[in-house]
Amino acid sequence: MQIGFNAPTGGPLATPENLTRLAQEGEAMGFGYGTFSDHVVIPTDIHAKYPYTDSGEFPASSRGERHEQLTQVMFVAAKTTRVHLVTSVMVVPHRPAMLAAKILSTIDVLSSGRLTLGIGAGWLREEFEALQAPDFAARGKVTDEYILAAKELWTAPLPRFEGEFVRFDNITFEPKPVQPGGPPIWVGGESGPALRRVARLGDAWYPIGTNPSFPLESLPRYRAGVAKLREMVERAGRDPASIGLAYRVQRYGPEVPGTAGDGERRMFSGQPAQIADDLKAMRDLGVSAVDFSFPGTTAEEMIASMREFRDSVMTRL
Repeated sequence: MQIGFNAPTGGPLATPENLTRLAQEGEAMGFGYGTFSDHVVIPTDIHAKYPYTDSGEFPASSRGERHEQLTQVMFVAAKTTRVHLVTSVMVVPHRPAMLAAKILSTIDVLSSGRLTLGIGAGWLREEFEALQAPDFAARGKVTDEYILAAKELWTAPLPRFEGEFVRFDNITFEPKPVQPGGPPIWVGGESGPALRRVARLGDAWYPIGTNPSFPLESLPRYRAGVAKLREMVERAGRDPASIGLAYRVQRYGPEVPGTAGDGERRMFSGQPAQIADDLKAMRDLGVSAVDFSFPGTTAEEMIASMREFRDSVMTRL
């Protein structure tokens, strides 16, 4: 099982010096991957409901300055040699399909195949409107089509695509990604449409456990979600064993309430030994990657949190 860390995307922790230090320290400590979130702009007047808080309010801590996701991924790729790089997640409709496919292919080539493409359809209507992205109401269809177009560009000698939102022919697209077929696609989201996207297009399911509408914060709830996913994969004509499992943790430790909404133990609450047991239970279910947001207002504090987690949790796995 690989353990990942969330790389800061803005503010004092995301200066070139601090970001480089965090990425290189994480790599040296044995973390398998870093994750990078995606907002191009933050609207000042948000009415859309954020999926991962009970109130639906987008946290104030997430509304500050932001680096552009794919540029930041390339920066970190150039500063590291082993750690993998995960978009967590890239909002697919925010960027033109062919341009995004080219940038992602370039990152994969120049990082020697260390890119993983976490994807989502997006939730922030006002950001879509500010970016003049495709119609927010059609974001699911747009996401699916853009991914299919990228796969064609990444694999076909003479790519050709005729869709509702993307069309191309009579082009070459080189170099192809280093990873055969392109970067692995981890589909974010917990809803029915997200699961169907995994079943049709994904290489792995990549949910956050704390979506109030689709909670996956206890082992029984997560186990039921995996069972549902595998049924959908089989109905889609694919082998459930071919679909990986990854999981994102926003908060962990003794400050997290110990009981989930179903009355069971809330995963990743409590002491290091309990967190390690949760990771072992997920590994037994087939989960191969779990990433965490490590606390700290300075690079030193965040590195200390990562080191403590490595020493108290990762050494027990």
